[in-house]
Amino acid sequence: MRLIPAIDIIEGKCVRLSKGDYDTKKIYNENPLEVAKAFEDHGIQYLHLVDLDGAKSKHIVNYKILETIASKTQLKIDFGGGLKSDEDLRIAFESGASQITGGSIAVKQPEVFEQWLRIYGHEKIILGADCHHNKIAVSGWLEESELEVQSFIKDYHTKGVKYVICTDISKDGMLEGPSNALYSEILKETPDINLIASGGITTIDDLHTLKDMGCEGAIIGKAIYENRINLKEVYEFMGL
Repeated sequence: MRLIPAIDIIEGKCVRLSKGDYDTKKIYNENPLEVAKAFEDHGIQYLHLVDLDGAKSKHIVNYKILETIASKTQLKIDFGGGLKSDEDLRIAFESGASQITGGSIAVKQPEVFEQWLRIYGHEKIILGADCHHNKIAVSGWLEESELEVQSFIKDYHTKGVKYVICTDISKDGMLEGPSNALYSEILKETPDINLIASGGITTIDDLHTLKDMGCEGAIIGKAIYENRINLKEVYEFMGL
């Protein structure tokens, strides 16, 4: 299972939120590159970079941070937050993203998201399935839709999606453990999907559980910043 640390950006700084609430913002480092390099120094190869300003503004904002990290590390970066147009996508890939994550766009403009899948391929485009009470949430988690997360993922899998990041908003940043039952159900209904778990991961035991369940990846955020999981443990988990 791939371990993918997260860096969330507001105003160029590395922050974390609780349950996606911007009012709970906590700044962990004013230099995201410094954080990314620390991850790389501990053998990590992947990074989940989220433009929270972009998610709120509904267009890419912090692409210079992406460009800096991509040019100064070897990390494979998936980038999300506010990607709503072909131009946003072009900027993200030109700034060094290996993959992009589209969530709100897949709900509100499915024809655009499906076109991205056709143009860039399923290795480059990740479906963002962020949910609250099993319903897909959009626009930086500020709006809830009527779409059930399991059927949403299943439907897009039939349209060519290979990778899905599923975040249970109620768990995100709370350090209370991930939504194992939800992930188990998704994998039962869509066993061929590459499911990346996100939200609530607190301990190394959580990672072992997700790995045994069949998750392809796991995104770790606050647990690292609060030292609930240290980078040495991550290094050992990866068998390095």
